[in-house]
Amino acid sequence: MSWALALLLTLLFAAAPTWGEAPPALEGLVIRIVDGDTIHVRLADRVEKVRYIGVNTPELHHPTRGEEPGGREARDVNRGLVEGRRVRLELDVQARDRHGRLLAYVWVGDVMVNAELVRLGFAQVMTVPPNVRHQALFVKLQRDARAARRGLWAAQAVEKGPSASLRSIASLQRTASVRFRSSISRAPRS
Repeated sequence: MSWALALLLTLLFAAAPTWGEAPPALEGLVIRIVDGDTIHVRLADRVEKVRYIGVNTPELHHPTRGEEPGGREARDVNRGLVEGRRVRLELDVQARDRHGRLLAYVWVGDVMVNAELVRLGFAQVMTVPPNVRHQALFVKLQRDARAARRGLWAAQAVEKGPSASLRSIASLQRTASVRFRSSISRAPRS
């Protein structure tokens, strides 16, 4: 009996991923840009609506607020990065959000689009546990973009009062804060 248990444990450990392995990834072609942080990707056997992990951009199609300032600019930057391109989708701990969208870090070659949008100042960090793998990178890039007044942060250099873009960023901060708190309250307790 002990040899059977040893064999079973050996098979289980051989089949389990090791800590050093790369996270699961899918590859596909971007066929539609929804907004600054959501795209449609044609995979081998299906089309997936993909939401970028760890970032948020001003909305284009919000059900109650409509189009937010900066939404078109974020979408256009996203379009320039991914439209018609082959992408690699790096998944994290949670694969889908409550809307059924696939959650991913999106790569074009060696450029992570999520990070590039933050670096350029057209996305803000939005951490929703348990998908936190690149959080530290995103926070650093946002700090740098804000200090350099890139993208939506550029309005601070032009006007003393809050511009439409700054109001949009403030809205993003409130939305991200609410989403973060609600994700914690929904997190399973141990």
